[in-house]
Amino acid sequence: MKKAVTAKNSSTTKTDGASPSRMIDGRIKELGDWRGETLGRIRGLIKEADPDVVEEWKWRGVPVWEHDGIICTGETYKAVVKMTFARGAALDDPAGLFNSSLDGNVRRAIDFREGEKINEKALKALIRAAVALDASKAKKKPAKKRST
Repeated sequence: MKKAVTAKNSSTTKTDGASPSRMIDGRIKELGDWRGETLGRIRGLIKEADPDVVEEWKWRGVPVWEHDGIICTGETYKAVVKMTFARGAALDDPAGLFNSSLDGNVRRAIDFREGEKINEKALKALIRAAVALDASKAKKKPAKKRST
């Protein structure tokens, strides 16, 4: 049987019991370049758009923002910071922010590249629309029956 190997000093896999918010703080600091700045700015815009957002740390190191379901994730790659909306295909995008993962039936993403300006007003509107969509889905779910 093979044993899984993880990097000993990598914040992408090691949590040491830290909160998701602290893990995201660590990722931003660890990147230390335009990607960290961009992820931090996106995070700030998410919190401005939805002050009740819950931060999570999933899938071995992916920042996730939730409110009645997953709103979006913030992945970092060498050339882009990718903001993936879990139900992006169901959202109106009048500003045309979605520029990645366009062929799927569910998700949509925005790839931010170094030096690109973020359309903050349109992004916050998209985040609010994602929150509203998740809230509407949460209200439609029937209450679970308690077994006695």
